[in-house]
Amino acid sequence: MKEILEIIILNLVDDKEKVAITSKEDEKSITLEVKVAETDMGRIIGKQGRVAKAIRTVMKSLAVKEHKKVNVEFVD
Repeated sequence: MKEILEIIILNLVDDKEKVAITSKEDEKSITLEVKVAETDMGRIIGKQGRVAKAIRTVMKSLAVKEHKKVNVEFVD
């Protein structure tokens, strides 16, 4: 699941070197923290958070297959 999120994020940003995704996994949930360059943060969040919401929706639909909950956090 982390790999799919990484593909999505890398296609959105300009500075691919500064993308870092960390994963914390419990029995029933996964927390994915996304760090990107400060200049790319606006691209990831989008106008009124629409891109971020779309990314979270895609990840939640993938997590249903694994019977887990996923939380995607965008960190400065």
